[in-house]
Amino acid sequence: MSYKTLLVEEADGVVSVSLNRPEVHNAFNDELIAEAIDVFRGIGSRDARAVILRGMGPNFCAGADLNWMSRMVRYSRDENVRDSSNLARMYAVINECPLPVIGRIQGAAIGGGVGLVAVCDIAICSADAKFGLAEVKLGILPAVISPYMIAKIGQTHARALFLTGERFDAARALRIGLVHRIADDLDGAVADVVGQLKTSAPEAVRECKKLIAHVASHELIDAIPYTIEAIANRRVSKEGQEGMNAFLKKEKAPWTKG
Repeated sequence: MSYKTLLVEEADGVVSVSLNRPEVHNAFNDELIAEAIDVFRGIGSRDARAVILRGMGPNFCAGADLNWMSRMVRYSRDENVRDSSNLARMYAVINECPLPVIGRIQGAAIGGGVGLVAVCDIAICSADAKFGLAEVKLGILPAVISPYMIAKIGQTHARALFLTGERFDAARALRIGLVHRIADDLDGAVADVVGQLKTSAPEAVRECKKLIAHVASHELIDAIPYTIEAIANRRVSKEGQEGMNAFLKKEKAPWTKG
């Protein structure tokens, strides 16, 4: 299926999803949000190992499109609730994507664009990348992205950045945990991560994402039974048996061959 605001390509077990509105710095509008929801809702059914989320042109994502924002000013409260619900759905489906999502971040990531970085499992940015949560400067809030931002950088950094709306650089993004790596060669760094993921058992990777989500959202007393069941199920699974037996025999696991 072709999209107007996204480029979706698949090769060598990797799905590349590119924000394709470079003329507006990949700012999102209603159409991009709807298309992103559609892509990520179906991506788990693909026989792929990873997703790369990227932006076309010099910048990753400038957040909300100005034309879209101009309509928001005239929206009623109910219209704003509907609009924000769609935006929240986009972040949720990316965050809950069964496949690992690698963010390739170049140039500017502003407002909602920072939220996209936060929902990536692994985020790699260029040394000159710039970030900002400027909503407060406009009298609004980074509300929809806040669950993912706080989960990623914690309350202390969220307080500093949400309240001031200040811009920050790649070094600070790395220090606070928003990104995991700064690279001069973004494509090479992304390829390194993809290579690592391809040596990991594909079903185990998907189950790891479920494990992290469950443990992070439950109290310890509720999380522990889940973890016991999770490892027991993995040990007796076909993939788990193949992996452990290959290790004990000093052989390569089947998913690393080919």
